[in-house]
Amino acid sequence: MKKTKILVLCLCTGIVFSGCGNMSNTAKGGIIGGGGGAALGAIVGGLVGHGKGAAIGAAVGAAVGTGAGVLIGKKMDKAAAEAAQINGAQVEQITDSNGLQAVKVTFDSGILFGFNSAALSTQAQNSLTKFAAIMKQNPTMDIAIMGHTDKVGTQEANLKVSTNRADAVQNFLIQQGVSSTQIKETKGLGFSQYDDALTAAQNRRVEVYMYASKDMIKQAEAGNL
Repeated sequence: MKKTKILVLCLCTGIVFSGCGNMSNTAKGGIIGGGGGAALGAIVGGLVGHGKGAAIGAAVGAAVGTGAGVLIGKKMDKAAAEAAQINGAQVEQITDSNGLQAVKVTFDSGILFGFNSAALSTQAQNSLTKFAAIMKQNPTMDIAIMGHTDKVGTQEANLKVSTNRADAVQNFLIQQGVSSTQIKETKGLGFSQYDDALTAAQNRRVEVYMYASKDMIKQAEAGNL
């Protein structure tokens, strides 16, 4: 039995890596939503999201069907395309803990904040206003906001700065009409996820994860999304 599970996992992982490059969220949502459920979703989320995707997702407690995965994939494709039009936003397709497609939007420090600051610039406000419009068009889509910093100073000081930055983004989105119920998590991570492949300035970033809420999954399962 253990060998069988390992073989299945290897085959699934092979499918994901051989096919994801040219697949839309719609197609990937159907494959992952239909075959994997939460367990495979966490594995794929960790791989596609570089270890971060597995923590993102609504607590539904059951595998999501193929049809629902396809419908949710279509919604995520559209949201990702719209987010990619925002100045300074880097968009990445990831997989959440339910094996469903999700979207990670990273805002650069130069767009959002000055050094050691949590004050949103005018340009940042313009970008987040456009992002808020996407969220208001998708009321059944949840988000999580993660703040990051460089390595200058202590972890304690950086944790505070990153938390303030995440809070600033949350508060501004709410001011722009995004429902507070859509924002499931707002967290500062300091430099705990510092990426040595990036510059210090690039590590001073805020990441916003867009993923299917319980209501979206229910609607998709019912064919009403």
